[in-house]
Amino acid sequence: MEESHKKILQRNRTNLVRDLDPSNLYDGLLEKGVFTQDMIDEIKSSGTRRDQARQLVRDLETRGSRAFPLFLECLQETGQHRLAELLQDGAPAVQIQPATPTQVVRPVVQPLPVCKSPEREYIRPRPTGRTRRDSIQSYKMDANPCGHCLIINNVEFEPKTDLSNRKGSNIDCDKLERRFKALNFIVEVKTNLKQKQIKHGLSALSKKDHSQYDCCVVIILSHGTEVNHNRFPGAVYGVDGQHVPVQHITNYLNGQHCPSLQGKPKLFFIQACGGGEKDTGFEVSPDEVEPSIGGADDQTDAIPMSSSSDSLSTSDELDARATLPTPSDILVSYSTFPGYVSWRDTQSGSWYVETLDRILDENAATDDLVTILMMVNNEVSQNSANGLYKQMPGSFNFLRKRLYFQTQA
Repeated sequence: MEESHKKILQRNRTNLVRDLDPSNLYDGLLEKGVFTQDMIDEIKSSGTRRDQARQLVRDLETRGSRAFPLFLECLQETGQHRLAELLQDGAPAVQIQPATPTQVVRPVVQPLPVCKSPEREYIRPRPTGRTRRDSIQSYKMDANPCGHCLIINNVEFEPKTDLSNRKGSNIDCDKLERRFKALNFIVEVKTNLKQKQIKHGLSALSKKDHSQYDCCVVIILSHGTEVNHNRFPGAVYGVDGQHVPVQHITNYLNGQHCPSLQGKPKLFFIQACGGGEKDTGFEVSPDEVEPSIGGADDQTDAIPMSSSSDSLSTSDELDARATLPTPSDILVSYSTFPGYVSWRDTQSGSWYVETLDRILDENAATDDLVTILMMVNNEVSQNSANGLYKQMPGSFNFLRKRLYFQTQA
């Protein structure tokens, strides 16, 4: 896109985000070849109408020289004349030539293989002790089973991606599968998924009827990278080397796109790097930390920061809401601080998962999830890779109440 047209879009960003109706533009932009179907799917998954409008304008800047005039043409065709006039006001003359519609070839989506879980041999009696009720203080977590847990375990990456295989990830996957079954979740494991398969798996999860359950969990074990965002940082890679932003992953299950999970906790655990920086830490008094040294085969899940056109700020006003905000009841737990690598021992698994599994085993019966994650943060922060590098997990917490998992009585 020409620089003058980019400046027009940036100058009118607030009006576009406030007034643009993206849903009416998708067919025209697809037929005129401005966007691909994958790009439109990404925009649709970005969230509210404002979020979609914002993402559409960002992506538009990355397209060719005909993108701006074709965008104006789509605005006129869909009756959004005021915005079209606003963008043309003071702009260099734009000759809109009718574009020859291109044939839209939609990809054939192959269904994912169905992983059949063994039939539950018995229904576990509800644990006693803690009061299980939905209250101002705590989420209701007494459904039997509690909910679905999807684990995506990417281990073997295609050679063309130059991404190393993640030796030791199967250890993490086995631990978490056992742990969340013990916490009374229906666990489904999917291995070595490409980008589109990750999206299809999340979409299938979002379309399930969760009305009889109290919670939903998504765990992703993969390589990761740092990407631009306006809510949740980071992205995870499919085995084909194409990434999915964490922000888009959470959108599949938010209150807008998955009504049967509205008001219920949605938990995301991400074992992947947030970027390529390595933290060497800082010196503290010996009595402040218990020394711990990582294994000799420590590896990282880091990929350099992904390039993304994001010249627009996100300071415009949010949509007014009559109900709960879209990201409410979501918690994203990251194995490392955004921008930094995450360490994984090829023999014993990742620092983060190993610690999370053990602390859940020891403390889930007595402590809430946020307290448990603070314990994980503290223990992982005391590890050292090669006696030098550190790691600091963290969470983006939009839960409204305390969350206590079900445990064996």
